[in-house]
Amino acid sequence: MSTPFYVSPEQLMKDRADFARKGIARGRSLVAVQYADGVLLVTENPSQALHKVSELYDRLAFAAVGRYNEFENLRIAGVRLADMRGYSYDRRDVTGRGLANAYAQTLGTIFSSGGEKPYEVEIFVAEIGETSADDQIYRLTYEGRVADEHGYAVMGGDADTVSSYLKENYADGADLAGALKVAVAALGHSADGGQVQDRVIPVEDLEVAVLDRTRTQPRKFRRILPTRLAELLGERGPAEAAPETHTSETPANGGPAEPPVAPPL
Repeated sequence: MSTPFYVSPEQLMKDRADFARKGIARGRSLVAVQYADGVLLVTENPSQALHKVSELYDRLAFAAVGRYNEFENLRIAGVRLADMRGYSYDRRDVTGRGLANAYAQTLGTIFSSGGEKPYEVEIFVAEIGETSADDQIYRLTYEGRVADEHGYAVMGGDADTVSSYLKENYADGADLAGALKVAVAALGHSADGGQVQDRVIPVEDLEVAVLDRTRTQPRKFRRILPTRLAELLGERGPAEAAPETHTSETPANGGPAEPPVAPPL
């Protein structure tokens, strides 16, 4: 009888973490920015059908990067949990912290389980309060770790480069147009071949939504459509031709094709 291979728990967790990080890095970056009237969520997403930013509940929004089928399952579970709590108790009992804790438990259990692969996703759960001081942005990693972000946060893709741009240009208390311009410019600020360059992302390739506390409706989530985006962004430089990107149908390494139902976004 052959002796089974032994892998230390430390090495196993490291391998699982590396696997998840590589999957998340293949997607495009997503930015969450606090502005005067709420929270702005911006990402580059050419797809008109597969959303990376969605509503969770009255004052809550969900945003994710990574493997689409995995974070879509998490989004649906979050909507169901929020609806159940709001119906069983009170709508005010549905909080961003409660949903972030539920997501953290789910992601942590999946990551530490040896029976299935870790989820290749990172998540934002955003919540707005009565004032900007009450706004919250929770960032959840593939391993179930929760971070309470302030001002701005970035995940997915070349997050370090995008974050460095925001660190230099973010202004607290900006209006919607100002925050949007900084966020879009940060997404276009990317490293290519070791050199950082700026590109103009076409309006049609942007997915933008806000949690707007000035809305009179109980539901504060609102998508910003391309026509309105063009007005807010104003005149910009000529858009560069977008380089061809490899989706899950055509892997960059030339390996076997992955199922088309789970493109990295």
